[in-house]
Amino acid sequence: QLQASGGGLVQAGGSLRLSCVASRRTFSNNGMGWFRQTPGKEREFEAGIDWRGGSTGLADSMKGRFTISRDNAKNTLYLQMTSLKPEDTAVYYCAAARSATVDVFTTGYNYWGLGTQVTVSS
Repeated sequence: QLQASGGGLVQAGGSLRLSCVASRRTFSNNGMGWFRQTPGKEREFEAGIDWRGGSTGLADSMKGRFTISRDNAKNTLYLQMTSLKPEDTAVYYCAAARSATVDVFTTGYNYWGLGTQVTVSS
């Protein structure tokens, strides 16, 4: 019900925009989030947005570089990533929250996409 895309290989300092298309049922009244995961580590919160798009939250390491947004008419979530660093290399997952608000915990999400790989070369 969630399909993420837009990942790829980029050089350090470059930009990517991730997209996540969801079904209307899982998107329209739900907060949404982006998480990322690297091998051997738990999935980490990166960015979240409430159902209207009026409130967002970003992990500290993302502030000033990443922007989360949504287009409710298109049932699509975005993550604009700039000034990418090699440590941003990970699989990025989009998720739909159980509530309408921003949630930083994985347990707050009940629908997950398959993930898209982002690789940043130095």
